[in-house]
Amino acid sequence: MTNDQRNKCHGIIHGASLAAAGAGAGLAQIPGSDSAVIVPIQIAMAISLGAVFGIKLDESSAKAALSTATATTVGRTISQFLIGWIPGVGNVVNAATAATITELIGWALAEDFASE
Repeated sequence: MTNDQRNKCHGIIHGASLAAAGAGAGLAQIPGSDSAVIVPIQIAMAISLGAVFGIKLDESSAKAALSTATATTVGRTISQFLIGWIPGVGNVVNAATAATITELIGWALAEDFASE
């Protein structure tokens, strides 16, 4: 991965993570509702990351690339169920979890795309 590609990935991944955190925080008290917002953010991130490396992804191929992160979604759902409903605390935990998972997925995809 070149420095230019890494810089572009930073912007894409951090922007998506911030958006996911906002969705996670804002929708913490409604179990599962943030997925409807976070998944499209992650799909857009995957498509944008692919473009950095000259890989054209459509929505279905981006979903396939994201499917490897299914286990992390299960973990996020469990944490949201356990404490996500608590006002304040749940918002912070849900935001942090959504941002962290999006960040991890983004860098995993970037590394994978860079190796192709």
